[in-house]
Amino acid sequence: MVLPNFEENLKKYADLLVSTGVNVSEGHTVVLSVDVDQAPLARLITEAAYERGAKEVIVKWTDDVVTRSTFKHASKEVVSTVPQYKVDESLDHIEKGASRISVRSSNPDALKGLDSDKIAAAQAANGRAFSAMRKATQSNKVSWVVAAASGEKWAEKVFPELETSEERVDALWDAIFKAIHLYDEDPVATWTEKDKTLESKADELNKEQFVALHYTAPGTDLTVGLPKGHRWEGAGSLNVRGERFMANMPTEEVFAAPDANRVDGVVVSTKPLSYAGTIIEGMTFHFKDGKVESVTADQGEDVIKKLIETDEGAARLGEVALVPDASPISQSGLTFFNTLFDENASNHLALGSAYAFNLEGGTEMSEEELKEAGLNRSDVHVDFMIGSNEMDIDGIREDGTRVPVFRKGAWA
Repeated sequence: MVLPNFEENLKKYADLLVSTGVNVSEGHTVVLSVDVDQAPLARLITEAAYERGAKEVIVKWTDDVVTRSTFKHASKEVVSTVPQYKVDESLDHIEKGASRISVRSSNPDALKGLDSDKIAAAQAANGRAFSAMRKATQSNKVSWVVAAASGEKWAEKVFPELETSEERVDALWDAIFKAIHLYDEDPVATWTEKDKTLESKADELNKEQFVALHYTAPGTDLTVGLPKGHRWEGAGSLNVRGERFMANMPTEEVFAAPDANRVDGVVVSTKPLSYAGTIIEGMTFHFKDGKVESVTADQGEDVIKKLIETDEGAARLGEVALVPDASPISQSGLTFFNTLFDENASNHLALGSAYAFNLEGGTEMSEEELKEAGLNRSDVHVDFMIGSNEMDIDGIREDGTRVPVFRKGAWA
């Protein structure tokens, strides 16, 4: 490791995730999901959480190599069976109101070339088994943050032109630190200001209450309906205890829930999607009455087709997010092959479940009431990027008049 002041910055990063990310306070339970290669960061996060008064820190280790071996050799029945003790543990975490920190450093191609049917079955089984946790996070019952760490295989994908593994890993750490403003004199203050800026933009959109958004770009002509009472959100959120947290670090987006029954037209992806250990590129979706009628892809088409067959809601939209092309991550010129980063370089949509807090009063509604209001319900939630410096977006008011929202990839 030759990155200057790396150990100091890694500790600074751990402190930022614990304080600004999930806002750990006295008596909290913290669940940390992290790759085994990131043990140094995991130890720093654990220590930082305890220093802020956490009651317990539970570390859940992951390993790309073990995961690949499992999918390569274990039967479809084995990989798609979730033991009850894992479900019970998840329910226990919800009961405790545990804050969740997910640190991602996975190889985007970790499962490339393996049986896509087996992988899809496992994804679907896990979605069903841990649906309670998904609902808890999507209604902000608990604090949660998704962040990243530089992994060797991931860095190799992002920086193939660099000669050594050390150079590539360093370059990715540097890009991560820049994206989360870690080099700023006071990163916490920067995030506080970012939170205010994005919240202000969300407030502007909430006052408009557009009935739909119309997207146009090369290959894209899509109209996305918005439900009555929809709520745009920015960087920060409040959990049920009234504690502020950041769900994604980095983030540059404001987002809302679309009407799952009112999406029509065609949209093309503009960045690769890393999903289920596979890179999917060049996607084109055709929507009618809210549902994907057809999808094609230049690479990974079988995987994206299996995704939209997961359940009824997997072929409908659950999120619409606006990100200017001038965002720092976009201007870095990097493709991260990681949704956490690539979605914050581009306008994006998500297939699958909508967030309950994106509807006025939604967090107190039943699943049936949310669906009736137009919010998609599903066991999956997968973002894909559609933005560029050629994209225009109009907001459509109830009387049919149009308001420019984006022009050439920038806020109008």
